[in-house]
Amino acid sequence: MKKLRVFLTGASGGMGYAALTELVKHPDCLELVLLALNDAQSHARLDPFAKLPGVTLRYGDLTRYEDVLPCVKDADIILHVAALVSPVADYHPQAAMRVNYGSMRNLIRATQETGKAYTLRFVSIGTVAETGDRTPPIHWGRVGDPIKPAIFDYYAVSKVAAERLLIESGLRNWVSLRQTGIIGPAMTKIYDPIMFHNGLNNVLEYVSDRDSGMLLNHLCLYQADGTLPQSFWGHVYNIGGGETCRTDTLTLFQTLFGKLGFTDLNAVLDPRWFATRNFHGQYYLDSDHLEELLHFRHDSMNYLYDEYVKTLGPLVGLARAANRLPGVRGVAAALLRRALASVARREHGTLRMVEDRLEPQIEACWGSRKNCGALAQDIDHFSRFTDWDQVVPIDHGYDETKPDSALALADMQKAARFRGGECVSDDMVTGDWTGKLAFRCAFGHDFTASPRLVLEGGHWCPQCERESWNYAARAKVDPFFAQVWNPLHSADEPQREYRKEVSELDVT
Repeated sequence: MKKLRVFLTGASGGMGYAALTELVKHPDCLELVLLALNDAQSHARLDPFAKLPGVTLRYGDLTRYEDVLPCVKDADIILHVAALVSPVADYHPQAAMRVNYGSMRNLIRATQETGKAYTLRFVSIGTVAETGDRTPPIHWGRVGDPIKPAIFDYYAVSKVAAERLLIESGLRNWVSLRQTGIIGPAMTKIYDPIMFHNGLNNVLEYVSDRDSGMLLNHLCLYQADGTLPQSFWGHVYNIGGGETCRTDTLTLFQTLFGKLGFTDLNAVLDPRWFATRNFHGQYYLDSDHLEELLHFRHDSMNYLYDEYVKTLGPLVGLARAANRLPGVRGVAAALLRRALASVARREHGTLRMVEDRLEPQIEACWGSRKNCGALAQDIDHFSRFTDWDQVVPIDHGYDETKPDSALALADMQKAARFRGGECVSDDMVTGDWTGKLAFRCAFGHDFTASPRLVLEGGHWCPQCERESWNYAARAKVDPFFAQVWNPLHSADEPQREYRKEVSELDVT
């Protein structure tokens, strides 16, 4: 077995730390280099690992090239897990772009400048947020579906730009793993308005933190022993926990509050607090493929529920006792309801949007003020979706039954027309998914992109992506994109274009 030198970023975070605890079990075949911020959390979590054989711990910043370069220099594989994620990214859009895009740019540059563009293995953790709102009836998806980050979701915007950069970097052995929502102890501690952006009919195919760590561990081990096929590289995959990790938000809340003895959600929640659109999440049609390659799934949603009980500790017993006493049950429910409403009134909260008449946010989250006013006033009258197994297929605009080796210029021309634009290149090497072709979008923007980026990544015009969320206008001229917009929006809703306050071009 070949010994691999693994450069792991984000080791002090949830997924990174889970990966670290697995990777250090194999000093015979894995040497680790960690780069972490020089802060209290990193020291507390990582300093003990620096004493282990085969572990090199460096403190620095991924946005500083001089800190990145020595870590890449001797690496065989990069596990790029670090990111500034939501909800923190929601409050700091510029920082999210600087960290998420800037770190990717530094890592790619270091890989190229050390002469490793064709040898180093580069694993990037993307996000389900790149494809944005996929509420029913379009709640089943796969890679290649349209990129559509939720409006105001700058974390997703930064990850879209970073993924585009990686796919088009010229590196030979890259892979983008789009991570879904991660269940585990960290999720049970989220007490932020983002919880109300996740609509009650929204869905997610979650995965656990420890299964995510096992995924990266197996990836490295299989690469070291030669059992990971070369065909794994150069692709985009969805990370999902499978059938036992699929749920909808209403079921999630019913189960969590049920653990406390609150069997009637009306006592603690109001459906008017929740957005009905503009979040992210989907069930995956293709997540089993990654499981077949890396064999990482062990947990179900029960893992989250167990961790929730552990996090609350003695409060669980108190809540259950209160709910067994008729005279106390109502008081306990009222206190919890008041606490949750206060969260929804914070900055970026849904109640704050409505009460302060923030029309752009209202239109993004509900379609219109009229829609918002028509919401059910209690859970019993909430229109709950039930046909979870129904799949509305998303057409990718070319013949997917053809082998990859047969992909030709005519296929790319057809795909471009289906996206409302055109492929203006005169020739293409048949079967070449990496060579860049010239395109023009429906709004007249010229750009170059590889078939891999367009067909498998679901990306399209970079100028449209960086300038604004122009989704309503795009859906009118782009049949490919219309498939994930029109089912969730009516023609009489405001057709607003949302300008973005930051793009990858701002990262100097």
